[in-house]
Amino acid sequence: MAAAERPAPAATPADPAAPEDPAEGGGLVRSLTPRQTTMIGLGSALGTGLFLGSGSAISAAGPAAIVSYAIGALLVAVIAVLLGEMSAAHPVQGSFGAIAHRYLGPWAGFVTRWTYWFSAVVVIGTEVVASALYIRWWWPGIPMTAAILAVAAVVLAVNVINVKSFGTTEFWLSTIKVTALCAFILCAAFLVVFGLPDTEATGFAHLTDDGGFMPHGAKSVWIAMSVVMFAYAGFEVVAIASAEATDPQRTIRTAMRQLAWRLSVFYVLSITLVMALIPWQRLAEADGSVEESPFVRVFSDVGVPAAATLTNMVVLIAAISAANAHLYGASRLLHSLGHDGLAPAPLARLTGRGVPAAALAASTLGIAVAALLAFTGVGGVFSILMSIALFAVLLVWLLILASYMAFRRHRDAHPEQFTGFSVPGGPKLAVVAALGVLAVAATAVEVPDMRQAAGVGLAFTAVLLAGYALIAKRRGRG
Repeated sequence: MAAAERPAPAATPADPAAPEDPAEGGGLVRSLTPRQTTMIGLGSALGTGLFLGSGSAISAAGPAAIVSYAIGALLVAVIAVLLGEMSAAHPVQGSFGAIAHRYLGPWAGFVTRWTYWFSAVVVIGTEVVASALYIRWWWPGIPMTAAILAVAAVVLAVNVINVKSFGTTEFWLSTIKVTALCAFILCAAFLVVFGLPDTEATGFAHLTDDGGFMPHGAKSVWIAMSVVMFAYAGFEVVAIASAEATDPQRTIRTAMRQLAWRLSVFYVLSITLVMALIPWQRLAEADGSVEESPFVRVFSDVGVPAAATLTNMVVLIAAISAANAHLYGASRLLHSLGHDGLAPAPLARLTGRGVPAAALAASTLGIAVAALLAFTGVGGVFSILMSIALFAVLLVWLLILASYMAFRRHRDAHPEQFTGFSVPGGPKLAVVAALGVLAVAATAVEVPDMRQAAGVGLAFTAVLLAGYALIAKRRGRG
């Protein structure tokens, strides 16, 4: 073994009656501050989808998409706070995957972590390819390969140095992104309420024009949830970061609460102001290009020069930030799988700086796959991979909620073993949230993309369960 590496401690069977020491991190270095942890969550959840518009949800529900985003924000807030309670009690490597292992069984920990890892890998690849496209918007002569490799090198370098470097970089990337979003909200609100000397205030008439607030009926709010919920995915990285937080109990409690209300305000307020400024039918027809971004339209209206250039810079930072945060989360979960003997042993190794370099390298697989698909134009395969990623989000959330209910039963039975905050009515909130997630999954009845996601995702889950059965049998436990 190289001198710069050290193996993670040997895995021991999880015992729900013996919660881990909050200082335990499996050899990972605790250096992330509360501010950095919150921004890591925002970096994952605030992706290019919000900055370039949400045409699919608006097309499905019209102005009523605001209701879909509000319901989604409430659902995510509940899951985030409940996950925060568990993570504060168990700030360990593997986060919600390790907790699922502890309270639901080894199979749940295996499925949760591998499913989340695969979805994150797909997202990393798509965000890096998107970043390359944004770079080529300025310099179309740059080969796609060179642009992808340049972005991948930056993201990998930030993650491989040490966790403190990653936290600092992600903090500033997310700060730029959030600042741009705040500027957008202020500019949009000014145009809606006051207007400009040569432009009347739009008010909120656009929310009821062109067929009313619900042009496609109340059912459309439910259908739009199939798109809306995935816009919020990524906040789970905050829980993963608990194993490397300086003060995990305080950090996770603060980060999850701040993340919940910030995501709610950013998404709901942004979508409301966008549709107050621009007729929803025009937004529904947007093709997702930089020129069609709501940011470009709003900044152009307030006289900001080179609005498209400014927006391209923001969405580039957003894509790099999202890829950066997802690579962090994916590598940590893969490292925990190696540590528990549920993945090849080399993935459990840490460098002298406490970085899981092997897991990090393996998690860049999505960059290579996405680049290959971008070159070959194999749209069908790419669609299948994305379907698994979309399904994975809902499955992971359900497993998190199931883990929470088992966790609370144990916590209520053994309160002397736990410190930290407890969410009032947590078990009831978990049931309500689980019903909400299932309701989103049920849109597969109406939405073709969700139907494909459910079919491919269930098959993928069956493969994971079969893989776990083989591992358990080999260990003499099955």
